[in-house]
Amino acid sequence: MDYNMTEDQEMFVKMVKDFGEKRLLPGITERDHNHEYDEGIVAEMLEMGLAGTYFPEEYGGAGADVLSYIMTVEELAKYDAGISITLSADVSLCANPIYEFGTEEQKAKFLKPLCEGTKLGAFALTEPNAGTDAAGQQTVAVKEGDHYVLNGSKIFITNGGAADIYIVFAMTDKSQGTKGISAFILEKGMDGFTFGKKEDKMGIHTSQTMELVFQNVKVPAENLLGQEGKGFKIAMMTLDGGRIGVAAQALGIAEAALADAIEYSKQRVQFGKPLCKFQAISFKLAEMATKIEAARQLVYKAAMRKEEKKPYSVDAAMAKMYASDIAMEVTTDAVQIFGGYGYSEEYPVARHMRDAKITQIYEGTNEAQRLVISGNILR
Repeated sequence: MDYNMTEDQEMFVKMVKDFGEKRLLPGITERDHNHEYDEGIVAEMLEMGLAGTYFPEEYGGAGADVLSYIMTVEELAKYDAGISITLSADVSLCANPIYEFGTEEQKAKFLKPLCEGTKLGAFALTEPNAGTDAAGQQTVAVKEGDHYVLNGSKIFITNGGAADIYIVFAMTDKSQGTKGISAFILEKGMDGFTFGKKEDKMGIHTSQTMELVFQNVKVPAENLLGQEGKGFKIAMMTLDGGRIGVAAQALGIAEAALADAIEYSKQRVQFGKPLCKFQAISFKLAEMATKIEAARQLVYKAAMRKEEKKPYSVDAAMAKMYASDIAMEVTTDAVQIFGGYGYSEEYPVARHMRDAKITQIYEGTNEAQRLVISGNILR
């Protein structure tokens, strides 16, 4: 497929590239080692308008296309994978479901500040006993007059504690299974809404991942997103879009690892010549580059189908599965090319490899993606 970049796409990519070179690359090793979520950097990123990329101008967005947004996530991931998922969770998992399923009042109150970058968003579905199996939800919401009372907890929440606005899923009727799940919009600071454990992660150290705790949280009935009992549908449709963001993140990580491996192979001399002059290395680099280009086709195609409002669930699953798998392969190969230095945290490929692993897991494990794909082709 031919992806001639539009003016909007070129503008966003250049803007992110400049931001990456000036603000993300300097200090990334230290921030990674210190597991540092930098509020200042996140604020600067949001001030650039990246969160409103493809949303209409009436809601504070830029009115560009989905591919422009996906390219920004990809470009961010080349410099800082943690920052890229911070944006992806904010946009794909919080702003997008409000745009797709929210009332005009909800869009004015919650979507507009998200698009304008004055507030950060998060998405809370996962629980200790409800990962891929969302029907295992234990968080409950009981209707009492003009509000719902929420009790329960969520884990592994990207932007947890840092976000201002949260899409939270809870059981409103346990007897109905997935049809008893509803979605709510919560705000940081609500009475009874607190934060628990901060996760000590293998990678994406510059993102913040925390537990959410709900103890008799009173949520106004007007904060119900969509209809009662439609939360599972909202979650699944939201995750379809989120998977394209994760695929873009994986693509960016792989591209960064390849660039580092190419540069190192040109500089590192063994047996009297650069590593890249050895066929074993040059062929490995060729395979890495080919995998990345194949992944790009899947990622961009999924983004374009979403933009065109065509069915894209399977495209998103393919893009997420393949891009994350090749990100793990490419980063592992990059570490191998670096040899002993690749195993050292002084060099970026170790970080790329750690960052890549999570892309095979969150927003639907790759095993779950294979179920989606196989179910489609075998029906």
